[in-house]
Amino acid sequence: MKMKRVALIAHDGKKDDLVDFVQAHADWFGHRKLMGTGTTGGRIRKLGLSIECLASGPLGGDAQIAARITEGQLDAVIFFRDPMGKHPHEPDVNMLLRQCDVHNVVLATNRASADLLVRAANLDEE
Repeated sequence: MKMKRVALIAHDGKKDDLVDFVQAHADWFGHRKLMGTGTTGGRIRKLGLSIECLASGPLGGDAQIAARITEGQLDAVIFFRDPMGKHPHEPDVNMLLRQCDVHNVVLATNRASADLLVRAANLDEE
């Protein structure tokens, strides 16, 4: 499976982790069409990567990503979730996760699964 279009999302408590992950794999991400929710996307852009920034998650960004999934515009979602935090936009988060399942879009919710996603994509491209 070719993963050319990737969404990047992180809850506030996981933004640093996602930025570190993307920086560690900057070459891989540099060959992808990226989109992300507001603050996360802005932090990824500061790494020098091109990314389409949507709204912040609590302001509808998660719902925008879910809509892109239903439109067939994403191949993978990397969403570093904070399972210990309270998130007022949890219904939007659940909708996004559900759309990944409904449309068979690859979903990584932590660094271990994101590492596997990148490794699998590299094997597929060889």
